[in-house]
Amino acid sequence: MIEVIPVSSKKELTFFIDFPHDLYKNDPYYVPELFIAQRDLLTKHPFHKHNSLQAFLAYDNGKIVGRIAAILNNTHNEYNNRNDGFFGFFDCIDNNEAATALFNNVTKWLKEKGVTQKIIGPVNFSTNEPCGLLVEGFDSSPVLMQTYNKPYYMGLLDKQGFEKQVDLIAWNWEGQNYDDKSVRLLSTLQERLKRNNIVIRNVNLKDFKNETVKLREVYNKAWDMNTGFVPLSDEEFDWLAKDLKLILDTDFTLVAEQDGKIVAFGLALPDYNQLFKTIKRGRLFPTGIFKLLFNKKKISRIRIYALGVIDGYRKMGIEAVLYGTIIKEYKRKGYKCAEAGWTLENNTLINNAIAAIKGDPYKKYRLYEKDI
Repeated sequence: MIEVIPVSSKKELTFFIDFPHDLYKNDPYYVPELFIAQRDLLTKHPFHKHNSLQAFLAYDNGKIVGRIAAILNNTHNEYNNRNDGFFGFFDCIDNNEAATALFNNVTKWLKEKGVTQKIIGPVNFSTNEPCGLLVEGFDSSPVLMQTYNKPYYMGLLDKQGFEKQVDLIAWNWEGQNYDDKSVRLLSTLQERLKRNNIVIRNVNLKDFKNETVKLREVYNKAWDMNTGFVPLSDEEFDWLAKDLKLILDTDFTLVAEQDGKIVAFGLALPDYNQLFKTIKRGRLFPTGIFKLLFNKKKISRIRIYALGVIDGYRKMGIEAVLYGTIIKEYKRKGYKCAEAGWTLENNTLINNAIAAIKGDPYKKYRLYEKDI
């Protein structure tokens, strides 16, 4: 008999965060989330000031067999003129009864909150955070801020009546296997941009507070037409920027600026998942912190996390210069592989551009939906 309980105590929250470590303990590709980061995300993140979340745990004879969170994202509903609910943080044994019990509780909670249209997920909390169910590419570990799950999760969601909303593509390059045309043309492209008073520069960490204000405006404009987009509040973007600042490499943190106005930015991040993978149960203390501090130079992969250009500045060559600069630094620093993603499957412009520089669509994540 499956019993589902709402998470309401610190002890239960710890169980909720730790469950995936037990579920995937023998999986060579699993990467544990840092406990502190997950705890703060679920309790302190500014998302909670304007939205609601209820976490649930499923038990079978006293043993945890699954977890899930029901999410009411008011910002999404207001921005998109919708009345949807979401699920996230979903992990479960390969058991349809357990999955059904979890989703029944999510559905009941969302209906009580007044949701009348769709249930969408998985998202943790929106597409601004890790999201999507892995449906292709199970033969390698996820990179930083990407999700991971077993193939059987697809079957669990199918049996719950969920259908595909949209797929998200992650692209891979190995070694020097990329088209370096944008690198070879970098000087020419930069000169062309300068004639429009557009320059490419690194983010100034000494003035990071003011830079963040400008970047937030670009972020909320550059992706506003994407499926499921939700603009970040000032506090939410500051939270994200504060976290990213801890792992930024300024050589991979680029902005395009015209007369003091930032019109685009590109950001690649070292893949700290290669280190997180070695930190048992996501605990930095007492020894995990030393693995982070002393093994940074062992990171061999980057993730091109974001590359956005606001409307009115696209197709001017800014995208090519940002990519070219990142590729140039990737080569100079001796990285062995790179991931770009994710991109929406229906974003033909960017997908064709990535394919043109020999990107391999090696992983696919899926957002699901069903009528409530």
